[in-house]
Amino acid sequence: MAASDRKNGIGLKTWILIWGLGVAGQLCWNIENQWFNTFIYAKIARDPAIISWMVAVSAVATTFATFFFGTMADRKGTRKPFIAWGYIMWGVCTIAFGLTEFIPKEHLMVAAVSVVIADAVMSFFGSMGNDAGFNAWTNDMMREGNRGQIGAALATQPVIGTIVGTLLGGAIIGTEENYMRLFLIMGGLIIVVGIVALLTMRDDPSLSPNIEGGFWRQFASVFNFKKFFSQKELITVNVCVAVFFIGFNVYFAHMGNYMLHYLGFNESDMGLIQGVGLILAMLMVIPAVILINRKKTPVVCLAAIIVAIAGLLWIYFMVSPDTVDPSTAFAAKNIPLIVGVFLVGTGYVVILQTTTVWAKALYPADSKGQFEGVRILFFVLIPMVIGSLIATPVIRSSGLQIQGEAGMEYIPNENIFLVGAIISVFAIVPLIFAWRYYFVAAKALQNK
Repeated sequence: MAASDRKNGIGLKTWILIWGLGVAGQLCWNIENQWFNTFIYAKIARDPAIISWMVAVSAVATTFATFFFGTMADRKGTRKPFIAWGYIMWGVCTIAFGLTEFIPKEHLMVAAVSVVIADAVMSFFGSMGNDAGFNAWTNDMMREGNRGQIGAALATQPVIGTIVGTLLGGAIIGTEENYMRLFLIMGGLIIVVGIVALLTMRDDPSLSPNIEGGFWRQFASVFNFKKFFSQKELITVNVCVAVFFIGFNVYFAHMGNYMLHYLGFNESDMGLIQGVGLILAMLMVIPAVILINRKKTPVVCLAAIIVAIAGLLWIYFMVSPDTVDPSTAFAAKNIPLIVGVFLVGTGYVVILQTTTVWAKALYPADSKGQFEGVRILFFVLIPMVIGSLIATPVIRSSGLQIQGEAGMEYIPNENIFLVGAIISVFAIVPLIFAWRYYFVAAKALQNK
């Protein structure tokens, strides 16, 4: 393995950084995607509108930061400072987010605006370090002989981050709802990882500055739609991802609060149930990798979408407060819920793995940092903004409504999964077109 690694420009230290930076970054994203939303309901207010605003604004911040720092890194011909300082500030902002808990409850508007701003700032630096920096750095490292290994690592890391973050996050928060403890521990970890990167990592030797006119001209060049839409396969893959994750963001941002406040679990047991379901789902990576290596990527994507839809409908029809036992995670009555999480998790894991590798292989060689911005546009911005806009009225109109001390409280119920399933069906349409372009390209390559 060592000889092969040297041949492809990757040694043990680089692999440690790939896994250390990657997993740590995904743990931090999991805190934002999973635990920030339950933090809002536990410490601020039970109002899905706050979560929707937080998700949408942070998606905009993430996208802008990825384009901005991706362009800057391409022009300077370096990733290291963006990764290291981005991670350090990311950790600081994660800790700072938790301080919003101490804003007096009578100042609800101040607290709501504060969490939205704090999350946006955190996402800004997270994208600087992870999306524009780390992801572009790993793209730089890719060679024909290691593309599969790096691609598999990058596709697996979000799954590991989700599983570990869900299990560990629930355990750290505990039954006493100590969210500040979670933010301190995870924020501190990200700071340490950033410092390690600052001291040890190196840019790929082949990386050189790519300057195309002034900064803002180059920044805007990725929005040259004539150039962008000429890459039909990449476009259709990204559209498929965007549609799928619109449905995903309708339910995922509120799934924790569904389990906590509708089904009645505590944070620790919720983390266990979701973690176990996702661990089982991760086993599906193995057959998916085999099929991808056999040039069956579109087939894998289609299977992932169908399985996800089946899982969402399963939860909608089979899970309710009457069919679970919230007193313990692993009661027999909770098996249908775990099955649903497994199916939904399998769809999520496999389509994320497959489309990540598929899209990255299509990036232009001289603009990888900027095209991470394109990925964020379809993987994050469009799904999060549109998904959030759909989720809030669904929860407010058809969720559980309770009159609380501070006003009406809105609790998400099974309807978020039904709406998510319906939207996910439409992801099959762009996949059909991507499938066609995939095999046309494969046939052309075969004939060379």
